[in-house]
Amino acid sequence: MKMTGFVLVLGLLCTGNDARAQESRMLATCRPASERTGPVGCWIIAHERLGEMPAAPLFWHLSTYASRTAADAEKVRGATVVEALDKVWMLAIAPTGSRTPGGTRVAEIGPLVVKAGTSYTAQYMEAIFPPGARTRPHTHPGPEAWYHEAGGVCLETPEGRDFGRAGDNGFIVPADRPMQLTVVGKEQRRSLVLILHETGKPASGFDTNWMPKGLCNE
Repeated sequence: MKMTGFVLVLGLLCTGNDARAQESRMLATCRPASERTGPVGCWIIAHERLGEMPAAPLFWHLSTYASRTAADAEKVRGATVVEALDKVWMLAIAPTGSRTPGGTRVAEIGPLVVKAGTSYTAQYMEAIFPPGARTRPHTHPGPEAWYHEAGGVCLETPEGRDFGRAGDNGFIVPADRPMQLTVVGKEQRRSLVLILHETGKPASGFDTNWMPKGLCNE
């Protein structure tokens, strides 16, 4: 499992002058799926209050199903059924090795570092952005993870830069790490994103004194 500081795409800015870049400048924040205006953007597709976290390590489990009815029939504690990236998904926060018999296992991402005995909420997003899209510097009050279906990204943190591409076994964002993400390459980025944040705290924050050095512009 590759550990890094990765990011939910919020406060989108953009570079370049092509039509896709112009479209991206209009995407200022992650919005509820009910406000969706098109395929491109960051859309909040679900919230799930999980309650107090156990001491045992937890992982993000992603499985696909043939239909929503089939997924709903197997939904378990800590799981959420969503429709995103043209598929039906069951997304679950559970110990390693957890399985549901009717679904197709896609990924198990973790461990997710949380505070045992503290209540957490899972916020799930569908993120679709063109090359050149860039986030504002920001943090999250809890781990972030994502499953990357297509495209490539460059992440800058105070520790340096890193790259993520489709086929990686997910990324994990340590809590409170300042970061900025840029979509790189020629392909559209398509991802499912999890922010596992302490209940009662905003999922994302922009009150950071860290300024990126532009390492992802090189």
